Amino acid sequence: MLSGACPWPVQPLGLLAAGAGSGIGRAVSVRLAQEGAAVAACDLDGAAARETVQLLGGPGSEKRAHAAFQTDVSEAGSARRLLEQVQACFTRPPSVVVSCAGITRDEFLLHMSEDDWDKVIAVNLKVGNMGQTNYSASKAGVIGLTQTVARELGRYGIRCNSVLPGFITTPMTQKVPQKVLDKITAMIPVGHLGNPEDVADVVAFLASDDSGYITGASVEVTGGLFM
Repeated sequence: MLSGACPWPVQPLGLLAAGAGSGIGRAVSVRLAQEGAAVAACDLDGAAARETVQLLGGPGSEKRAHAAFQTDVSEAGSARRLLEQVQACFTRPPSVVVSCAGITRDEFLLHMSEDDWDKVIAVNLKVGNMGQTNYSASKAGVIGLTQTVARELGRYGIRCNSVLPGFITTPMTQKVPQKVLDKITAMIPVGHLGNPEDVADVVAFLASDDSGYITGASVEVTGGLFM
């Protein structure tokens, strides 16, 4: 499932953001657009991706420089078609790719269906939590994948890092009961949940030349929760 539109010739692409329809993905898109990047915003919810594009601007990057795409990143064929459409739209592949797509299907291990396990692994692939065996496994896989990609592609000048957000105020965490959030907040040394912009700032650094000697790293943005 993939759809996109590029009715105009645009400047070379800076960013391909998956999961750009809300939360951290939207904040990353806005932040890098402010830095002058042209953004290809993709999301399973095409309307949400288009809403993100409407928010984009920034110095050196006019709104016409951005495009929205609808895609399911859990399907390999869909991901390949996305890259083909993005490259056709922006005339060259992205120089920065940020995957913010993520889902949860929480349940205790003995009660978890194979379908819920597979869906989370397919989309997400540090810290474990009760009822989140599939989510924790997928995130551990992300760290391993990051290190492997960094080692294999470093010779080509390609860096790969992962960002490990803590409890960030997003549509996903809004589903968590308030009493649970209160307990978690009490455990965070800085005393509050994070904002998507907190994560976007770290992504912007990792996407810049200022982090040119950083690869294979996993950076926690947790307010100190897991110290």
